[in-house]
Amino acid sequence: MLTEIKGLTEECGIFGIWGADESAAHLAYYGLHSLQHRGQQGAGIVVKNGNDFIQYRGLGLVSEVFTKEILDTMPGTAAIGHVRHITASRNQISDVQPFLYQFENSSLSVCQNGNLVNNHILRRELEQSGSIFQSSSNSEVLAHLIKRGQSGNFVDDVKAALRRLQGAFAYIILTPNEMIAALDPNGIRPLSIGRMGKAFVVASETCAFDTVGAQFLQDVNPGEIVIINNNGMTVESYTDVTSHALCSMEFIYFARPDSDLCGVNVHTARKLMGKTLAIEAPVEADIVTAVPDSGVSAAIGYAEEMKIPYELGIIKNRYVARTFIQPSQELRELGVKMKLSAVRSIVSGKRVVVIEDSLVRGTTLKRVVQLLKEVGATEVHVRVSSPVFKYPGYYGINMDSPDELMAQKYSVEEIREILGADSLALLSIDGLVNSVNLPLEGKYKGLCMAYFNGDYPTELGDYA
Repeated sequence: MLTEIKGLTEECGIFGIWGADESAAHLAYYGLHSLQHRGQQGAGIVVKNGNDFIQYRGLGLVSEVFTKEILDTMPGTAAIGHVRHITASRNQISDVQPFLYQFENSSLSVCQNGNLVNNHILRRELEQSGSIFQSSSNSEVLAHLIKRGQSGNFVDDVKAALRRLQGAFAYIILTPNEMIAALDPNGIRPLSIGRMGKAFVVASETCAFDTVGAQFLQDVNPGEIVIINNNGMTVESYTDVTSHALCSMEFIYFARPDSDLCGVNVHTARKLMGKTLAIEAPVEADIVTAVPDSGVSAAIGYAEEMKIPYELGIIKNRYVARTFIQPSQELRELGVKMKLSAVRSIVSGKRVVVIEDSLVRGTTLKRVVQLLKEVGATEVHVRVSSPVFKYPGYYGINMDSPDELMAQKYSVEEIREILGADSLALLSIDGLVNSVNLPLEGKYKGLCMAYFNGDYPTELGDYA
């Protein structure tokens, strides 16, 4: 049942490096720091030093978990790291990745971004045959499946294990002999490969490459497994049944504007969403402003298309975490109050268009409309640079219950009244698809649009 598995959802960032001349832990730290927006409540690194592994994990931001003194005790030439969003029901160190498994004659570390929709089905099967789990994470399922492999070849056992999984997953696996990156058959989560001198780098987003000084090589494609070792890099497929269905929320909200996903820059896509929104839903106004930060690019595009000024009418407190991925509604509401303030001298006496990236629970937007009117905006027109969010997200974001979604309960007009806005309009599904314009084949030009139309690219397994 849905209520039994709410605690398993997560949105995370993963990073790996192989061949780093003893500085792998420090480079992993900087890579994870650049992915901090993907998860802010836990971080961990596992380093390979010869055949030995060193693990350190903690709750909090990357800079809170790791100090220079800690990193200096983690020498090694390869490392994988993880930043995690932990849900309200599972805020404990046992769920922080990467996980490390020590066997009689080998070691294995693994980290994941995404969510398996058949996690509970597989866990029950594994537990009935003797497996013991220490966390709620999907990553443990993969490790158990790999260890049960019978082929005698580690890579073949990984491939067989991956074929058992359903849902959205991007994995990095570290052993004494190699680092392996793998992506689900639909490519729902992003994963890219870079090169830094002789070292290879794997990351959820290309912004991490810029931070550590790596050059982008290629994206990991759906159904691919990338094996990196001292002999170089090899790309293989573990399944022929693949399609492109990159999560549209990566472009709308999760990814950093300076990242490129499947060859498309996130800022450029968001700006085009704003331009398209202006064409679909124009309104007479004096200024355009944005709910920072992910609404800024779309607001610039909307303002350019409407030929009215873009202004910083709303200011964000940089010391408050992203409210969308806070684990409870109470924390989200408190976070919004701490996070945003309206600039009276900019918006007073003005007709304001405020651009938001998505309308999920409405917590942030309701407060923003109230703030703008409190400081004297004569009209507040809300424009959302994504379609109506009507269906749960089962692929690794904190929205797995229909009850959490505003559009499940109310019409657009009813939502407008609840928000207190003078008008409300959202981007169409076609507008989003054409704005992102991925250079991919497949339904919706390679985007997963399930949150807006219920067209999920996989079976739903535990959630069915």
